[in-house]
Amino acid sequence: MTDARFQDGGEAPLRLVAQDAEDLKVISTLIQDAVLPVTELKYDPKRHRFALLLNRFRWEDRVEAERVGRAYERVRSVLVVEDVRKVQSMGFDRSDADLVLSVLAIEFTPGEDGTGRLTLTLAGDGAVALDVEALEVRLDDVTRPYRAPSGKVPSHE
Repeated sequence: MTDARFQDGGEAPLRLVAQDAEDLKVISTLIQDAVLPVTELKYDPKRHRFALLLNRFRWEDRVEAERVGRAYERVRSVLVVEDVRKVQSMGFDRSDADLVLSVLAIEFTPGEDGTGRLTLTLAGDGAVALDVEALEVRLDDVTRPYRAPSGKVPSHE
């Protein structure tokens, strides 16, 4: 058996689960430069679940798009974090319904007995911190890819 490659995904929607820090690095790479309205941050305290509906740049398709001269794409994806006990946000106003957030990374800092803190770092010095009982993060594409409105690859100059 060999490891999966970006090219193997083709047009199939991504369905990934991270249960350790190494898995989470893959998801972090794939959601880098995803954008979402602040209204798409949802915490369900009864189910201990935090979810975001993202407009994710399809990094896994970038090379193929360039090779065949096709437009870059985005796709709507849901990022779900399970076993969340506490949510904190900093550096942005969650009540500003017009605010659009841009994701830079998601990282896990382990605590005792499998617990820890997930930090979703946002552009502009914003962040969302999630205290979790265990690391379980899912990323699921929920729409077909669509042409990236900017027509460009995101950059960090």
